[in-house]
Amino acid sequence: MLSSHTKEPMTALVTGASSGIGLEFSRQLAAMGHHLLLVSNQEEALQQTRKELEERYPGQHFHSYFIDLTIADAADVLYEYCEKEGLEIDILVNNAGIFSFKKVLDTSPSYLNLYIDLHMRAVTQLCYRFGHAMAKRHKGYILNMSSMSCWMPMPGIAMYSATKSYIRVLSRALALELKEEGVSVTVACPGGIATDLFGLPRNLQRLGVRLQALATPQKFVKGALKRMFKRKKQYVNGFINHLAVFFVPRLPDCVAMIIKHKMLDKK
Repeated sequence: MLSSHTKEPMTALVTGASSGIGLEFSRQLAAMGHHLLLVSNQEEALQQTRKELEERYPGQHFHSYFIDLTIADAADVLYEYCEKEGLEIDILVNNAGIFSFKKVLDTSPSYLNLYIDLHMRAVTQLCYRFGHAMAKRHKGYILNMSSMSCWMPMPGIAMYSATKSYIRVLSRALALELKEEGVSVTVACPGGIATDLFGLPRNLQRLGVRLQALATPQKFVKGALKRMFKRKKQYVNGFINHLAVFFVPRLPDCVAMIIKHKMLDKK
């Protein structure tokens, strides 16, 4: 069933498509009737996801591409694959991401580079490559995954929040640059989502959902896609998260230091 905002099937490229929020993006876009290019660095899970969607939606086209997006030419490789296969990407969902709860100086240089390569360089180059093609056709949608943490300069998540902040700023500027080209850019800034990204056990994820401290991937993705197809520039889910956007950046340093001493220093 196609979204009420689209009149015909489109082709969506989803990164991090084999797990978590990326998997839910893939499932919901497929349920809307769209074709998919699934991209992930989890080869076995990627093939399982493609098989699941092919069995559920036999009339649609599903491609999969196993790649590490942190390699220097990942965007070029994906773009060339699409040209070879005759795929015109109408929807780009930059979802792939990593997370760790460590101080910057306790993070290995290689992991620091992973943050920069995946959250910043890969997202930028994918927007550049596929944004160019969309602009030439004067149509397209880009959805970039930032985070509520982009407003949170807190100890322990410095690299995550800083690189997610980059995604938000880039997306907001791109939305203006591409508006007259017929291409929309939406940045999604979710609060807590019940996935495995943050290492939270499944029982605590379920508890968080019951207490409404966490949102389900299904509910969040439904809201994000709705805003994307409406060409909204930004999506923050939940009333509490909207309040947090205002209040969290204004927390005094003493609160941040309590978090550091109670959580980081004990680790």
